[in-house]
Amino acid sequence: MILEEISILDFKNIEECHLHFSPKINCFTGNNGMGKTSLLDAIYYLSFTKSFLQATDTHSIREGKECFFLQGIYSYDEQKHEFSCGLRREGKKQFRKNKKEYERLSDHIGEIPLVLSSPSDLSLVLGGSEERRKFVDMVISQYDRNYLYAVIKYLKNLKERNYLLRTYGKNIDKSLLTIYEEQMKMFGETIFEGRRTFAERFSFVFQEFYNRIASKKERASISYHSDIYSHSFEELFSLSLERDFLLGYTTKGVHKDDFDFFIDGRKIKEGSQGQIKTFLVSLRFAQFNFLKSICQRKPILLLDDLFDKLDLERVEEIISIVSEDDFGQIFLTDTNRNHLQEIVRKQPTDYNLFDVNKGNIQRV
Repeated sequence: MILEEISILDFKNIEECHLHFSPKINCFTGNNGMGKTSLLDAIYYLSFTKSFLQATDTHSIREGKECFFLQGIYSYDEQKHEFSCGLRREGKKQFRKNKKEYERLSDHIGEIPLVLSSPSDLSLVLGGSEERRKFVDMVISQYDRNYLYAVIKYLKNLKERNYLLRTYGKNIDKSLLTIYEEQMKMFGETIFEGRRTFAERFSFVFQEFYNRIASKKERASISYHSDIYSHSFEELFSLSLERDFLLGYTTKGVHKDDFDFFIDGRKIKEGSQGQIKTFLVSLRFAQFNFLKSICQRKPILLLDDLFDKLDLERVEEIISIVSEDDFGQIFLTDTNRNHLQEIVRKQPTDYNLFDVNKGNIQRV
C-alpha cells in the first residue's frame, strides 16, 4: 500500500499543496503548530473518513473557508486508485473511490489500512476503558467488516435500551427490554469473540516488538477483561437490572470490557515516560504487523512526534525497524531536522525530507 501523491485544499492550516512521496520513508520537520500534524491528519482522513484530532468534521475546514478537499493517489494490488473527500460547512461529506461515491462511509473502512502513532496515544494508558476499547475496535474493524457491523448494531441497541431505562424506569414493559437485549446478545457475542481472539494473537506480536525496542530489559503484557468470561449475556442483564433501573443506563455488557497493560507485572501507568512511550510505539508496531498478516497488504504507518521522551538508543532501534522490508511506507514528523536526517541517513533505504512552515510544505 503506497500513497504516491496527495492534494490538499483548505484543510486545517494547510491552504493548498500537492506532494509526491517516497515509497519508503517521508520525514516532515518544522516548529510546532506549522502543519506537520495537519498533513498526517489529512492522510489519516483518507483512510478513516474522519480526523484523529477533531471530533467535529467542520473543525477541519481552514479558518475563513467554506470547504476542504483531499485527494490521494494510491498504488496497491498492482493498480492505481484515487480516493477523494470533500466537505462543506453546511453540506454532506462526500467520499469517493475512483470518482464513485460510497453509499455508506463505513464501506470505506479497511480499504486503505493505516496505523497512527501520536502523542494522543497516551490516552490508551491514562484514559478510561473506552479509549482502549476504541483502539481494539478500530484495529479489528480494518480487517473484519462483520465485526464493524456488530459494533455499530450493538451500540445502536444499547442506546435504545438506555433510553427506555432512563425514560420509563421500572414502569417499562420488560418485553421491550428483551427485544433489545436479544439483539445486544447476538452482536455482543461477535464482539466478544473478536476481541478475545485478537487479544490472544496480538499479545505475542506486541511482546516481540517491545523486547526489541527496549533491548529485552522489561517484560510487557496485555490482558483482556470481560464479564462474558464468567456470565452469559442473559445472566448479566438479569443480575444488573435493578441497578440499571436505578442508574438509568446499562451497566453490564461488552461495552464495559477493558484491556490492561503491564510492564514487569506493574500497570503501565506506573512506568517512566520512556517506558510508556516505548509501550505505545510497540503497540502500534504490533498493530501494523497484525493488519499486514491478515490483510496481505503493508499498512501506511504515521509516526507523529516520534522521538519525544525516548533515548537515542531506542529512537535508532525504532528507525532501524521501520526501515526493514517488513515495513512499507512511513510518514514521520519531528521538530529537529538535523537530528532526524542524521538518524535516517544511517539506514539503507530511500527517504524524502520535507520542511513545513505555516502550512507551506516544501521538499528539501
